[in-house]
Amino acid sequence: MSELIGTETITLSEEERKDLRLKVRALCDSFGNEYWRRLDPDREYPQEFVDALTEEGYLSVLIPQEYGGEGYGLTEATIILEEIHRAGGHAAACHAQMYTMGSLLRHGNKEQKEKYLPGIASGEIRMQAFSITEPEAGSNTTAITTFAEKQADGYVINGHKNWTSRILQSDLLLLLARTTPLEEVEKKSHGMTLFLVDLREIREAQPDSLEVEPVRTMFNYATNKIWYKDMKIPADSVIGEEGKGFKYVLDGMNAERILLASESIGDGYFFIDRATSYASEREVFNKKIGENQGVQFPIARAYASIKAADALRYKAAEKFDTGENCGEEANTAKLISSEASWEAANVAINTYGGNGFVDEYDIERKFRETRMYQVAPVNNNMILSYIGQHVLGMPRSY
Repeated sequence: MSELIGTETITLSEEERKDLRLKVRALCDSFGNEYWRRLDPDREYPQEFVDALTEEGYLSVLIPQEYGGEGYGLTEATIILEEIHRAGGHAAACHAQMYTMGSLLRHGNKEQKEKYLPGIASGEIRMQAFSITEPEAGSNTTAITTFAEKQADGYVINGHKNWTSRILQSDLLLLLARTTPLEEVEKKSHGMTLFLVDLREIREAQPDSLEVEPVRTMFNYATNKIWYKDMKIPADSVIGEEGKGFKYVLDGMNAERILLASESIGDGYFFIDRATSYASEREVFNKKIGENQGVQFPIARAYASIKAADALRYKAAEKFDTGENCGEEANTAKLISSEASWEAANVAINTYGGNGFVDEYDIERKFRETRMYQVAPVNNNMILSYIGQHVLGMPRSY
């Protein structure tokens, strides 16, 4: 029984998982690193790649078959994201459609699921945007001030968010807002509500209520600052119960961390593959540079770190798919995979030398991309705080 979707999932055999890998790898290879390199300077959204993933059904794998999805578990979803990254791509353009799915599947009502899930599964509807973080609150989500004022026929939302990614490419938005002021709740985690906003309706009827400012980052990541200005949404936009939205967001964090760990692992394998190949081919002083232990050993050590992270990723995903508590494994997998991918990135740079900084080799692009995982979707220091408090039983550190 899967915690993510609350229904029986289809678990693939090892042979079927290998076949899934090969199919995803073939799709990624049809684009190639030249595709990603071309988009990078202008931070252009990889629409063609996302369309291809959608057409093959890879973005709907977690949606139950009754709604048109594949009905797979989280383990299979991690394989897809890993292969995208191992091929040299980046799943930031589409991964939210996987990890935001849990809120709708677990806490959405029957009408919401029937209205939206088939369209998401077929690709007619995009669910790519998640709006939680605010500039002043940062990681302290309970301190958000975006407010949804209840009206007779719905809510009116005002506030400011940052790091709201892919909203320009999305039809649906998950938005966390306060419905009760912080000073009026017994627990600071109370009084926040999760909304499913149909952006198509907002753009058509209330275009001035939503202001979007794209933010250029150090790699191709379609993120934005958002201002909500008297944005009106219907009462049936609420996911679950009013005031319990923070709990619903927390529910999905283990899935998000496992999925993002798989992306780090894919990056790590990309760097190891490239470094190994280059070290075996590049000749300096009449010998292959890989013959030098100073080159070979760091690559081998980085590979060992990636393999360790890979094993924990599978353990975390397996526990998630069987409904077991996987908080320790999910958080630890995210921690060590992000550090392992960064180790591999630096090893690749050192192996390539000056060529590692040249865009045509793709190392510098992936180097910039993989650095994110130590700070997002949660800073590794927050992971350490979780382990210290909830796993090791030490006092809360923040």
